[in-house]
Amino acid sequence: MKKLESSFKNMAIVLTLISVMAGGVLAWVNQVTAGPIAQIKEENLAKAIKAVLRADDVTVSRVDTIDGGSVAYVTDKGMAIQTASTGFGGQLQILVGFDGQGSIKGYSVLEHAETPGLGAKAGTWFQEGSRGNIIGRNPGQAPLTVSKDGGDVDAITASTITSRAFLKAVNQAYELYKNNVEQ
Repeated sequence: MKKLESSFKNMAIVLTLISVMAGGVLAWVNQVTAGPIAQIKEENLAKAIKAVLRADDVTVSRVDTIDGGSVAYVTDKGMAIQTASTGFGGQLQILVGFDGQGSIKGYSVLEHAETPGLGAKAGTWFQEGSRGNIIGRNPGQAPLTVSKDGGDVDAITASTITSRAFLKAVNQAYELYKNNVEQ
């Protein structure tokens, strides 16, 4: 095989061919993995709904998309609200479970881009038995805010922005819960 002359035209052709082939491979991989990724997200959401409502067997009777992308899952064990807020590293997406009186049964952080070891602690920091425990509290009685802002919830150490974003999402979830219950 004859070696190509080293010219701008030949380099551009070779680079274009390599780029097209790489793009085709990436598109194929995306198509192959899209289904399994969606299925895993759906399974993780089902597990999260059970976890935040603290029940082994949950039947979702209604799913409502509300308020610009938030989702309410009405079940036989309570209501789970999925909502998001912007934290230090980007969007912080959570699922909060409420009982019939509006008290928090549990929560799960679904997605985040927070700093590992700092803001990423939101998944455990506000759980029962932790310093920032919000489980059993009713945001309708008093909105949840960090102590730096006059509230009574301990912020994650060195992650006040993430803590504020998390509590903002929880308070949003409560408002959506309240509005959905009233319907």
